[in-house]
Amino acid sequence: MVLHRNLGPFDTTAIGLGEMPLTIENNLGHDMGIDTIHAALDAGCRHIDTAWAYYCSGGEEQTGEKLVAEALSTWHGPRGEVSVATKVGHFRNFTDGRPTWDVDGRPENLLRRAKESAMALGVDSIDLLYFHRPDPRIPYAESIEAIRQLVDEGVARTAGISNASVEQIDVARGILRDDLIAVQNQFSPIYTQTADTLRHTESLGIPFVCWSPLGGFRKPKDDSTFDPFRGVADKYGVSYQRVVLAWELSQGGNVFVIPGAHRPQTIVDSLQAGDLILDDEDLAALPCVD
Repeated sequence: MVLHRNLGPFDTTAIGLGEMPLTIENNLGHDMGIDTIHAALDAGCRHIDTAWAYYCSGGEEQTGEKLVAEALSTWHGPRGEVSVATKVGHFRNFTDGRPTWDVDGRPENLLRRAKESAMALGVDSIDLLYFHRPDPRIPYAESIEAIRQLVDEGVARTAGISNASVEQIDVARGILRDDLIAVQNQFSPIYTQTADTLRHTESLGIPFVCWSPLGGFRKPKDDSTFDPFRGVADKYGVSYQRVVLAWELSQGGNVFVIPGAHRPQTIVDSLQAGDLILDDEDLAALPCVD
């Protein structure tokens, strides 16, 4: 059974599926996307993370949300057990012929996009709605007030924030109060700069969701950073990616991970990370996060 933890009101899996690779550039196609989501669900995954902005730059908007809705509608398992998170405030465009990302945190934009997200997902109320990324042109509190309104109106059941600092977490908590159930920040062996937010959420009792927990695939990275994880992986005869996820989950009982995947076998392997218990010797060989 995949490790379960409480994400606000949801009893769900600590290892979710990060949908982004299935619908942005270099994805392996619609059918592979459906197969990957179905494989994750069949293996016990009960949390899927997507976003309004998960689509190929210049292509059809919201393809990620639409893919998730289609996959769930064609899955023969217990749909009521699955929580779905989405995010608003990001969008795609071209800059000098290259696909890029931009932000729009205006309240009116967030209100509109969230309602579009609910429609694309085919739900009356989104399980978990994140403010995707701060917009430096808009006061942070104004954006969060829009998320507050969406929860009050029932467009979303619960709220989260992503790519947030300690200060922004405190602002959001003051506005959203108990409806703030998750902070989603980048965190992995190659990106530990958000350790302060991980510890802050732990002290507040708020779940911390790691995006790109395996380091991501869009930018070059120093692969040698993962050598200690490969050493532990050899000891147990598992993939080093499974060790990375187990190490992240060991950082606190409030930690969740949403590894992405391009194909079924990748996410099925990741979902077994909760069964890997790292001992003191293992943890001593791996990075220590203050």
